[in-house]
Formats: sequence, C-alpha cells, structure tokens
Amino acid sequence: MAKIIVDDIEVEVPPEYTLLQACEAAGAEIPRFCFHERLSIAGNCRMCLVEVKGGPPKPQASCAMNVRDLRPGPNGEPPVVLTKSPMVKKAREGVMEFLLINHPLDCPICDQGGECDLQDQAMAYGVDTSRYAENKRAVEDKYIGPLIKTSMTRCIQCTRCVRFTTEVAGVSELGAIGRGEDMEITTYLEAAMSSELQGNVADLCPVGALTQRPYEFHARPWELVKTESVDVMDAVGSNIRVDTRGREVMRVLPRLNEQVNEEWISDKTRYIWDGLKTQRLDRPYVRVGGRLRQASWPEAFAAIAARVTGVPGNRIGGLVGDLASVEEAFALKTLLTALGSANIDCRQDGVKLDPALGRATYVFNATIAGIEQADALLIIGSNPRLEASVLNARIRKRWLAGNFPIGLIGEHVDLTYPYEYLGAGSDTLLDLVGDGTFATTLKNAQRPLILIGQGALARPDGAAILALAARLAVSVGAVKDGWNGFSVLHTAASRVGALDIGAVPGEGGLDAVALTNPGGADVIFALGADEIDIAPGAFVVYLGTHGDRGAHRADVILPGAAYTEKSGTYVNTEGRVQITNRAGFPPGEAREDWAVLRALSDVLGKRLPFDTLGQLRAALYAVHPHLARLDHVEPADAASILALAGMGGSPERAPFRAAVADFYLTNPITRASAVMAECSALARARLQAAAE
Repeated sequence: MAKIIVDDIEVEVPPEYTLLQACEAAGAEIPRFCFHERLSIAGNCRMCLVEVKGGPPKPQASCAMNVRDLRPGPNGEPPVVLTKSPMVKKAREGVMEFLLINHPLDCPICDQGGECDLQDQAMAYGVDTSRYAENKRAVEDKYIGPLIKTSMTRCIQCTRCVRFTTEVAGVSELGAIGRGEDMEITTYLEAAMSSELQGNVADLCPVGALTQRPYEFHARPWELVKTESVDVMDAVGSNIRVDTRGREVMRVLPRLNEQVNEEWISDKTRYIWDGLKTQRLDRPYVRVGGRLRQASWPEAFAAIAARVTGVPGNRIGGLVGDLASVEEAFALKTLLTALGSANIDCRQDGVKLDPALGRATYVFNATIAGIEQADALLIIGSNPRLEASVLNARIRKRWLAGNFPIGLIGEHVDLTYPYEYLGAGSDTLLDLVGDGTFATTLKNAQRPLILIGQGALARPDGAAILALAARLAVSVGAVKDGWNGFSVLHTAASRVGALDIGAVPGEGGLDAVALTNPGGADVIFALGADEIDIAPGAFVVYLGTHGDRGAHRADVILPGAAYTEKSGTYVNTEGRVQITNRAGFPPGEAREDWAVLRALSDVLGKRLPFDTLGQLRAALYAVHPHLARLDHVEPADAASILALAGMGGSPERAPFRAAVADFYLTNPITRASAVMAECSALARARLQAAAE
C-alpha cells in the first residue's frame, strides 16, 4: 500500500490506483466524462484535472496517472494532491468552456435532460459565460440502428461508446474519423450495429449524443416512478430498474450487481417494454363453437370445472412456461396434486434435466462471477452470445485478462472472442472423454469450466450427453474441493426455480412431450406455456399474458400478470434467488397468476391453503427453505455430479444445435414487440448477406 495526502487527508491505497481512484478513496469528488471503471483509460476529456505538489507546474489528468508514479517529498513525506486549489478550479472552468464551445443548446428537447453528466458538471465546475463568439460547428447525425439515436453535434468525443463496443461487447463497429475539430464518432459505413449489448452505449454517453431511439421524446426522468426488479428475458437474472408513468412501463435500465450483470443488460432486456403493452390478454375467453368469445371470470371458471369434473387425475396435466415465477409454479403443482395428478413439467423444450439427480446437475455451479476465476473453458452445445449475452460479456472479460483457452463443441458461431473449434456433436465429446487434445488443456488448468447448453440437452439423448459431460468434468478435475466447474447454462428464467420445487413428473407421471402428444391428457393447464405445440384432443386452460401460441390453442384463456406487474421469485441459472417487484398493474381484468389459481381451486373444490402472497411464500419456504435466502447462491452438493458421471447412455451422432436461433424473438413479450421485430429482421438480413 502507498500513502498519499489528498486535500490534507492521508490515505493508504494500492500503488496501481489512479490518482482519480485515490482521490475518491479520500472522499474527494473528481469530475470526469471519458473515465469509466470498466473501460480502458483514454484521457480525452481532461475534466479530472488535479494539482500534484512537487510535480510539473500544471494540472495533471488524474485518470491517466498512477499513485506509484508520484514522487515523495524532499524528506520522504507522502505525495500531496490537491483537488480544490485555484489552479484546479481555473483549469476545470477552462476545460468546461472548451467542451461547450460547439455544444448546442438542446437541453429543452434532449432526452438526456435531467440525467445528463454535462448539465450537472457545467453547473458544478463551469462558469456562466463563454468567450467563444464564432459559429458553432455542426455534425451530421449517423444511422447506427433502430435502438440508438444519434445527435452527433452534441458529442464531446469522450470515446466511451467506442471503448465499450470494442472491449466489452467485442464488436468493433464504432470508431473515430477525422482529426481535431473535425473528429466524428461513426460506424464508418453507417450500418446498423449488430451487438446484442449496444443499448448500453446510451447509458455510458455522458451527453445527449447517443440516446435510446424507442424512448425518444416519451418522458422526462422526473415524471417516472422507479422500481427495482429482475429481468426474465433469459436465465441470467440481470438486475434492472423499471421506470413507469401511471400504469405504463416507459423504459428499462440496468441496476448494479457485481455478481450477476455488473452494470450491463442485453438489448432484449432493455427494449421489450413496448411488447408489454401490445397483444395483451385483459379478460377471460371461452371457446364456443370453435371460436373464442369474451367471458366473465365466473363463466370461465365454470367452463373449466365442467370439463375437469369426472376426469381422473392421471388424465390431467400441467405445463410451466419459461416466464413463470416460482410462486405460481408452486401453486399449480399444489393444485394438480390436490386433483390427483403427477403430470407436471417445466421443460417445454424436452430438456433432460432431473432434480432427482441433485441440484448440482442442473445449475451453473461455477457462478457467473466465478467465470473470472476459471483458467480454461469448454462450451458444449451452446451459443452464449445469443442465450445469455451478459454472461458472454463476462467470458470475454476473462479472455481479455489472458491465459484463457476456450474450446467449442457445437455450431461454429461468432462469440466475440477467439476459440478452438473442436467439432459439432457427441462424437467430439466422446473423444475428449477419451483424452482428446483439448482434454489435456483442461487437465492442465487449475479451475477448468465446462459449460453445457440447452442445445445439447434438449434432445432424446440429452440424459446421455449430460452424463458424458459430467464424466468429462470429473476426469479433467473440474469438480474438486474449492471449485465446481460443471455448469449448465439455462435459457428460461423460470427453469431453475421450477426444477427446485420439483415441477417435473412424479411417479408414473407424463412429461411435456408425452402430455402434448395425441392422447396424452384430457385436460392441460398451461401456465404461460407458449414454446410447445399441444396436439388436438386435450382441453387446454391457458393462463398467460399475451395472445401468443398458447392462447391460440386454448379452450379457456385466463389473463395473467407480466413480470413487471407482480412480485415473484425467480432463480437464475447459477441458482441465485431473486425477486421482481411490481412496477405497475395488469391491464383490464387480468390478475396475478397465483391468485387466479387460488380462485380456480375454490371452484374445483380443491381449495389451496393460502389466501395471500405472504401465506403462499410461507408454505413455499416451509418445503424449500433455500428459496427464502434472497440474492444468495446455495452451494450444490458436487457428489451428485460424481453419481451422474457414473450413469450410462448412448448418445446419438447428430450435431448439437443452439437453443436460441433468433435472439430477439424468444418469448411472448418479445414477439409482441415492434422494436424486437425490427431488430430480428435486421439480424436475418445480416445473416443472409453473410451467407451470400
């Protein structure tokens, strides 16, 4: 540790700290535009100037100088840094005057107004006059896609956006052309950006040069009610903030969580809010004469009761969708048990994961933050860039740190970092178990990570593939004291929580594939199950939010609440328990899903033993106590992986296919979003152009 005196306050900091970090450790506030903790240092804006005693007789950029570069005093005294001296004050005023030379007076119409770094720092560190009398320059706005709007005359060339796309997103599509006053940030060819994380550049932009195009002129920040919540567009469980005005969701922003998403979110997480307003189910429907007609809640319940009465329990089943919270999955399972049915399944895609094998066999045991501790990675049947974009950025972050060999078995895709392509399917995996070349790399690593995607498990031989992956993990030392690198990457937000509560077929029960086949069941309760086709013949009760595939097949539709309209528990791919908070209310007559199931149970004569959400959670925690430990990853017993490795099975020779083909259209909310539809069309056009 090195000693340093900042404004008469002595602190000890690591010598590799920048002066900016050291000053902040001493409690001093340092303004900045270009500096960001997660990006490389550029030293462009010069706003962070400080005075170093004994140093050069001029202000120093505190972001670009390290504590170890400072010289001690003549008698060995600690170096002295001043952040409020007359020199610093005058320098900052000068820098701010330069930054505002060409900046337009757009504050009344700028979407950044009210949460703009330039506004705040001009007030705090600037002066009220300008000596610049010449004409301001103007820059033509650039088209960089449907998500980010550009107003490049406002740009101060901090290059945060360039560094983010290059370093974090791994897609070098933004850069600078020109020199001096003629410098411009552009995509060169003015094409749409292709990164799945591009929306984060609007958060990073300290002025109004880059703003969110779908949110353009919609609202001011002081009009909005902010609600902390959790994302359900994938299984990462990114922490988000939902901003609402009245009953309407206006935007979604990231929330800091170092263990999960740091401060990034994917574009799907950020821009699906228009899908929360369209194609919504706002009242019950009953199919009469082959056509759905509006009904009241008592009529809908009566139609269900009339159909369920007399049907034996083994002819009734339930499907848990990809966006369902733990509470409603638990309520559905409890109701089906009361009806005498063991036919329930949360695995719409037919993935071969079973909680009976142990929790360690279906969670991301290494944890998301643990990726940074790994020193070798094997990806099996997954495309993390599309299945979990934020997690993929964490893998890239670890790769940038160096000494991180990566191998891939599956589709040959662009993951934003280089890897060794090993093969397409189970044959390659068998070779690795038999001491293939990359297996030696994994064995030589101290903390190897085996990432298994749903594309390898959602097939008839998925159980054999899972056992084979476990055998490989054990043989290369990925499962040992202090490290468990056997990690399953999920794509559905509800999956781990539903597996935790045992939402899989009981003894003699039917799974999702058997339930939905002809003759599988007479009555099926579909809890937001939109990713599976149900064969004709069954009476389908659909409880969900959008007029998607599940509602089209339904005989009775019960309108439910989206994730922004309820308080619900979700368990992410690593097993971290998190809760969404209600930011608004469901439209029309729609109600929270657990409350609908509770009311329905009365009509069916199988009353559920809870009347409030608190009572439901008390019952849930009594059976599954780990779900009460919020923002905590319950360590799973690695012994179950050793047992899984001993299981047999004959894998097929077919190549692995990634679970997500279209990043932008993966659930009913995204398919109802016009913004996601436009992004999907652009992505397909890019693929077609690349193929040609």
